Amino acid sequence: MRVGAQGAWMVAPAGMVTPAWMVLAAWVVLAVPDACAHAQAGPIGSVAAADATVTGSGGAAMVPAGTRLDLPNGSTVTAAKDHTAPVLLARGGEIRVCQTTRLQVSQAPDQALLLGLDRGALEIRTNVTAADVLVTPDLRFTMSEAGPLELDLRVLPSGDTCVDNRGHRAPTLSISDVFGEATYQVKPGQHVMFEHGSLREVVDRETVPCGCPPDARGVSVADAMIAGGAGGRPTNAQQKTAGEQPFPAAVSEGLAEPSPLPPLAAGQTHVQVASTLAYNPEQPTPAANTNQAAAVLPAAPATPSRSGGGPFAAIGRFFKRLFVR
Repeated sequence: MRVGAQGAWMVAPAGMVTPAWMVLAAWVVLAVPDACAHAQAGPIGSVAAADATVTGSGGAAMVPAGTRLDLPNGSTVTAAKDHTAPVLLARGGEIRVCQTTRLQVSQAPDQALLLGLDRGALEIRTNVTAADVLVTPDLRFTMSEAGPLELDLRVLPSGDTCVDNRGHRAPTLSISDVFGEATYQVKPGQHVMFEHGSLREVVDRETVPCGCPPDARGVSVADAMIAGGAGGRPTNAQQKTAGEQPFPAAVSEGLAEPSPLPPLAAGQTHVQVASTLAYNPEQPTPAANTNQAAAVLPAAPATPSRSGGGPFAAIGRFFKRLFVR
């Protein structure tokens, strides 16, 4: 690891893959100076005991004081499985931790926040300072200046990171990758997607929401929001079940659905015949049933007979007697 003038980053040997939790832990130690050396006088915030579980820096579960759980420095908040957990910050504002998402929270003596998100989604609504930092396994977010922040963030297991800097008076977000090789700025009102957590694969006009889903009860945000494919985008087949739309692909391409069959009259039944067609070149073709063919095929129209025959008929009978014995 190295620490430079612009912050901290990790240098991994060639061919070595650094686990996500090791990268996140490195940011926690290096991004907030003396955060571990100076204990916080009071809790960073609190969350309703019915909305989440809280573990301290040592991994021990926190016991609620009444109906709420305090967040000590270095604690981890895990939202409930079926609803969002609003975290009230002691310095003002809140962080909405979406279903099943885990958020690590630390605070420096100057009240600078360090938020660590591994996978999942959250919505931040608070006044930030230029010293606040948010980190994911792939990216590091810093604030250009102090101001009101309305940030929606989602990180998928594939690494796709959705960022929506909603507030028009919000500070510009300065984003760098783990190794400090690339940077990107997300301006107020900008909505982007970093595919695979890369600053070089950016969708700068993203339309999929980044924050908590409106209704995902019993569904993990960290795992289930990729069910629609790359970037969490739903497919036509997932938008409607087969029972609601028998031919989703054809209808989506502008083709009309087949018209329904007319209702049956009273006492009328439909007859369906199923048969298997097979062909074997080694077997001879069976002779046609002339009786069935005669019953099926219409009779050929009768042709008028010719009487007499004339001289050509006589010549024909002569050659027939000559060659046919």
